[in-house]
Amino acid sequence: MNKTQTTTYDKLMRAWENSKELVRDFQTYSNEMDDHELKQVFKQFAEDEGMHATKLREIISSYQDK
Repeated sequence: MNKTQTTTYDKLMRAWENSKELVRDFQTYSNEMDDHELKQVFKQFAEDEGMHATKLREIISSYQDK
């Protein structure tokens, strides 16, 4: 049986793509909330996840340079 190996690069790319998707989702949720407190919670989640996505992109870039 052939097992496909998932490389570190593959994992980094998947994590980065997931992070970007969460940013979009949290932004959408924030925009759809009538409740101000929930709007702010989702806005903060989007910002936090954006930082994760940025860090992952930096790691991917440095990983590719090796």
